[in-house]
Amino acid sequence: MRYFELLGFQHTVLALIPAAILVVLFYIALSRTHFFGKFSEQRKTTSVHVYSDELESRNSPFPLILILIIAGFLLWAFFYTLGTGLMGVKI
Repeated sequence: MRYFELLGFQHTVLALIPAAILVVLFYIALSRTHFFGKFSEQRKTTSVHVYSDELESRNSPFPLILILIIAGFLLWAFFYTLGTGLMGVKI
């Protein structure tokens, strides 16, 4: 028996929202790997520095999925800290 009827709904929502976000991020990661600009193709092919053993470094575009993951983590950390502080939770 549950004392709070809303608790089951909250657990369902908390399980479905991260799964939906993960599906959207996965779709974006597969559909578009990075932002394309005016010089994207040139940056992919031009080597900036050549190391020993014929290793080359390029100034290629930053992947979109990494931008979204970093931005999502920063937003989550900010709102988690804000919510914890406003609710007066003692850690």
